[in-house]
Amino acid sequence: MVDNADALRLTGVTLRYVEQASAVDAAGTWSAAVEVTWRLRGFDPAPARTEVAFTLRAEPDRVALVSAGGGGLRTPLWLAEPLRVARTADTLVMVAGDAAELREYAALARRAVPVVARVVPADRPRLVVEVPAGADQLDALLDVPAGTYAGVAAVTAPVDGRDEPGGPLHVFVNPEEMSGLRPTGAQVVMSHEATHAVTDAPTSRAPLWLVEGFADYVALRDVDLPLATTAAQAIAQVRREGLPAALPGTSDFDVAQTHLGATYESAWLACRVVAEQAGQQALVRLYEATGRGQDVARALPRVTGLSLEDVTRLWRADLAALSR
Repeated sequence: MVDNADALRLTGVTLRYVEQASAVDAAGTWSAAVEVTWRLRGFDPAPARTEVAFTLRAEPDRVALVSAGGGGLRTPLWLAEPLRVARTADTLVMVAGDAAELREYAALARRAVPVVARVVPADRPRLVVEVPAGADQLDALLDVPAGTYAGVAAVTAPVDGRDEPGGPLHVFVNPEEMSGLRPTGAQVVMSHEATHAVTDAPTSRAPLWLVEGFADYVALRDVDLPLATTAAQAIAQVRREGLPAALPGTSDFDVAQTHLGATYESAWLACRVVAEQAGQQALVRLYEATGRGQDVARALPRVTGLSLEDVTRLWRADLAALSR
């Protein structure tokens, strides 16, 4: 724990005993909920704060910490595993794995920052990536039911689960899924999530088709692959089920959906339509305006000169042409 804190340059670390969570056993050991605060110096804009289960033991002259984690509470990665850490001015990567994994994820993070900066206006994009040992630990880090992110390569989320603007956002990787991707696919995933992190996507009030489609637009903008590859799942879905009547809704992005890949590709194609018709900067302004809470149907004509019906019509025409 101390080695991790030193390597990560944690600051503002506090531990506050909240309550006893179990009876004291014959060895003098019990479980307690402890409020932990911490911040990654130079990267997190504000401290993270969460309750962690600590196992404690009464000794003659002190209370000893036996272990941290479990007990149905969120466990930060730096409290859970020995970590390897790589740092640049713009990226911080922590891996509960070997040196080869650290090199791989550090390289993905370094390449993602300029990809985002070419599209997203930001003073200095900074990216924190956490790579747990596996999918089960990822679920524990994010305090979700086991198996929630089993089929997801990475996700951007508040470090402590609080969806508050300005809080620390990190990219959390599922190494079991990410390791199965080809290098280009892994880079697209990392650049997509970096876009979310830099633009505070978890707190955005924009529709999900725009949030996810914009991140894919940024990640795929300079990728030299044919549409038959980057939109393959959306094309297959149209050939199988016909053209969708409307842009993807919130329920379509549920991680349990079997057509999730096609949904993401469809959202990307919609954002691509906006950029082709109105320009990249118009797409960026639309993303920012709707993220602040402006209704997308009202913001679209003002920012892009297109109505929501126009975008939907052009998007469906794109899908129809691709499917042919």
